[in-house]
Amino acid sequence: MSEGSFSRVGVVGLGTMGAGIAEVLARGGLAVVGVEINQDALDRGRGHLEKSTGRAVKRGRLTEDGRREILDRIELTTDFGDLSDCDLVVEAVPERLDLKHKVFAELDKVVRDDAILATNTSSLSVTAIAAATGRPAKVVGVHFFNPAPVMKLVEVIGTVLTEDGAVDRVAALGEGLGKTPVVIGDRAGFVANRLLFGYLNDAASMLETRHATRDDIDTAMTAGGGLPMGPFTLMDLIGLDTCLEVLEAIHAETRDRRHAPAPVLRELVTAGLLGRKTGRGFHSYETAADAEEATGGPVPSVAIVGDEPLSRAFAAAASAAGAPTAKVENADLVVASGEDADVASIEARVKRGAIVLSDGGLTGGGALAAHKPEKDRPLVEIGLTPVTPPAAAERAAALVAALGLTPVRCRARRGYIVDALRFPYINDAVAMLDAGYADADAIDAAMTLGCGYPAGPIAEIDRLGIGRALDQLEYDPDEANSAVSDRLREQWDLGLTFR
Repeated sequence: MSEGSFSRVGVVGLGTMGAGIAEVLARGGLAVVGVEINQDALDRGRGHLEKSTGRAVKRGRLTEDGRREILDRIELTTDFGDLSDCDLVVEAVPERLDLKHKVFAELDKVVRDDAILATNTSSLSVTAIAAATGRPAKVVGVHFFNPAPVMKLVEVIGTVLTEDGAVDRVAALGEGLGKTPVVIGDRAGFVANRLLFGYLNDAASMLETRHATRDDIDTAMTAGGGLPMGPFTLMDLIGLDTCLEVLEAIHAETRDRRHAPAPVLRELVTAGLLGRKTGRGFHSYETAADAEEATGGPVPSVAIVGDEPLSRAFAAAASAAGAPTAKVENADLVVASGEDADVASIEARVKRGAIVLSDGGLTGGGALAAHKPEKDRPLVEIGLTPVTPPAAAERAAALVAALGLTPVRCRARRGYIVDALRFPYINDAVAMLDAGYADADAIDAAMTLGCGYPAGPIAEIDRLGIGRALDQLEYDPDEANSAVSDRLREQWDLGLTFR
């Protein structure tokens, strides 16, 4: 074995993640030894490998000969002793510290003294895992993302005990496998999960307090936040038990209330409703379609008052939809924005059943607050008060949908859904940057390559503006103000962006 290289790699645990890691290594031309606890588990691991590579063949991403070469490089066994000649062994068993300790204690008995031992933990302390071995200097973290053959990010984690060169060798391996390695220190959740799960937990809390419905929150974050899937769809895909474990691990280290698991998450896990793998979690997967899509009726007549962003966005949508324009007295939908828009006067003049949307607050029983769509994103967030009639909320959503926009409803509070969820997440990223835990490129790569986000949080804060972030984060001095990153305020005071 030459310095810095690996030729034979072991993988302990062949669940979905472990099998994916074994496939990635074999695709890279390495000899792989896959180990499971018993024959049944080994057969399931073989099934994961055959299914994944077979899917790649069907999609034209792999030839049948290429598939066979990959599978032939993987030796499957239930004997830990078969790992004795490995240069590197990756542990990929479930996220239980006691179980990982047992695995590493067994590895100590069989692997060579110069072999590197790696854990694929997504949330546990690598240092605590290393403590179970007689060679903590040889232990690193190597966190792949699911599905491992597809996702490009690999977080490589060193501890205060890790010997010089070990992390660099593992990072070089990841790069050689076509991944993007991000080298970071040992903190619970590392970069991606530490940022992701605070946001997911906030969404669960938002649901629990009835700020908005499950479907409106999911829709808001895809249509308005630009994310590949909503938070509840994502948690169901990850597995609610896994979400709970990750949050508990991060909270145990940080004591940050944003990572204290929302009670609704714990209740679902206790009930055995774990997401897709059990057929039900936040969503139900027993039927093909879990929810009906919102649709609009006939194109409404629209009156536009003011020339602020909300009015301009609706004017453009109405024009694109071919909606007839009307005076305030005759319009089905009136959109009023700006200081000159006298909402109380408008409410007194509209016809019965008309809806008034305003960005200037809720001045009467007929007006609903609305948040303008962002460029190229059709979401309209409609803010409701405790006295908003349900029929008015439904009619407002139908009129907005009829203009080709995507409506969601929530309580009328600053930030609505999208900003209330994304700015605390961005603030966490800025705090991570300020602490020197990871640089801007690493943080953004973690979220784009590891979580499929269209842009990372540091790029997003430059796009959205620090002033907008501070306006959201500081509006409640009793709760939010103390948590605002000092770096965020400093950049604002100096008139700087992050890049």
